[in-house]
Amino acid sequence: MKLHFLPFLATLAYAGPHSCRCRPHQRCWPSPQEWNALNRSIDGNLVPVRPVAAVCHPAEADSDACKIVTEQWTNSTWRASQPGAVQWENFEAWPEHNESCYIESPPNVSCGQGRISLYSARVQSAAHIQKAVRFAKQRNIRLAVKNSGHCFLGRSAAVESLQILTHDIKGIELVDDFLPAGAPADAREGPAVTIDAGVSLREMYTAVGAANRTVVGGSSFTVGAAGGYVQGGGHSLLGPLKGMASDNALEFTIVTAEGDLITANQYQNGDLFWALRGGGGGTFGVVVNVTLRTFDEVPVMLTSFNITTAHGNPSFWEALTQFHAAIPGLNDANGSGYYWITPNVPLGGNVSAAALTAGLTFANETDPARIDELFRPLLDKLNSLPGIKTDYASLPLPSVRTVFDRFYLLGDHDSTGTIGLLGSRLFSRDLLASADGAGRLITALQRLEYQPGRALIGHMVAGGAVAANGATVESALHPAWRRTAVHLVLSATWEATATLEEQESVREKVTHVEVPLLRSVEGADAMGSYLNEANAYETEFQASFWGSNYPRLYRIKQRWDPTGVFIVQRGVGSEDWDEEGICRKR
Repeated sequence: MKLHFLPFLATLAYAGPHSCRCRPHQRCWPSPQEWNALNRSIDGNLVPVRPVAAVCHPAEADSDACKIVTEQWTNSTWRASQPGAVQWENFEAWPEHNESCYIESPPNVSCGQGRISLYSARVQSAAHIQKAVRFAKQRNIRLAVKNSGHCFLGRSAAVESLQILTHDIKGIELVDDFLPAGAPADAREGPAVTIDAGVSLREMYTAVGAANRTVVGGSSFTVGAAGGYVQGGGHSLLGPLKGMASDNALEFTIVTAEGDLITANQYQNGDLFWALRGGGGGTFGVVVNVTLRTFDEVPVMLTSFNITTAHGNPSFWEALTQFHAAIPGLNDANGSGYYWITPNVPLGGNVSAAALTAGLTFANETDPARIDELFRPLLDKLNSLPGIKTDYASLPLPSVRTVFDRFYLLGDHDSTGTIGLLGSRLFSRDLLASADGAGRLITALQRLEYQPGRALIGHMVAGGAVAANGATVESALHPAWRRTAVHLVLSATWEATATLEEQESVREKVTHVEVPLLRSVEGADAMGSYLNEANAYETEFQASFWGSNYPRLYRIKQRWDPTGVFIVQRGVGSEDWDEEGICRKR
């Protein structure tokens, strides 16, 4: 198969071969013959890429194709498979250069390439990945790694890059008693599952569930289980019972920046193994597969807990204070789950409400009376507050898989394809257990601006085994996770038609007003942020995402990737490069 090559325009002056990557308008850029040679070497799996919405814009208009794109725009499963898309459309654009290709734009607006890769190696094997990495390294080309594109910091997209798309590598192997490579015969780890790079969480759950086993994973269809999820730590409903996903990673097979295929575990390449468990995706190489512990299925108590009142009722904030003060006790009973704080819920007309909606699970629990008794003191306090209404119910379920199948993973995809910018912070158990800690947190949250419908998302996914594993698990995970009670996330958005100035205004507010407000509750150095669900423009990201682990991570990065083949937004070593990873700053 012969490739059809994309035309390119020069956009920046040449900055020198030693300081910047090779770009399409430069003489160093691979010729059509070289691209065709790469294509042949990976069995015809190299494709030129345009943003998925290009077929809805004048130069490439195709009404039938545009109809499909329009229908699938918010379907995460479809987006995961498309080289020309990531899950959050703002990371497909390059607004600083007026390059975007939104489906919401008027049909007569031209389609810019933005941060969508120029070519995609739709790899089918480790050998394909090796050849693509070596091609990019030898020619000094910007490289992007996409598993499913499910990254809230846009790490799967990169300007003028060659993409390695691992989505099609789908092998899953269940192992009864896993023995890591290089380990002595008596060092078996018990039941495990080895999943290839393209396996989604949903696909992993289906395979593991068929064997009546479970695995630490997140609540999503299309997050890639072997990608940035586990490499960034990976929180889960099973966290209090079994720890973080990265705590349960036993071995990685990875293609390094040199294009070598190696194994990393506690017996060989231990420094890389340490880094891959929490150091972030797309940074140390391309993971081909990962082996994760599996566990016997356990019963679960699922609870539904809601607080509602009129918008503006000051008792709402006191109710939130009481709820957060109760979290340590709930967490001690293996309580985990998610909750949504929406201080301004439009009900129609001029009427609005304020609400907290929570779905909490208690793994390995079968007694509804015990869980009901846990909630009773909190409910009594809340019901004594003026204007506060509470709803509570508990439901015993036979397995973790049932929780996902019946409540969290309904349908066949996540809803994505929108514009979103996050801010987040980890808050400690010590804070919430202190006399005034919950109140300090809620006082800070009151200072945020809540447009109608804006919600904060709380993740009660730590404590228990997450905390205990800090004494036994050596990994790059931010040490603050071992002290965490709640991971709290805020989000902001803008219209696809927003000007650069309007977009920057939103970024500025999230990055320099709202996130610092969250940070101020316990102090900048006390805790941190979850690097997979954080602000894409996080200041002092090294401390926020990794804390005291960062110096070691940076040294490992320099050992395994000294030339910066793998650079991602706010990733280890990215401070050495400009914002787009094109030119070195030092």
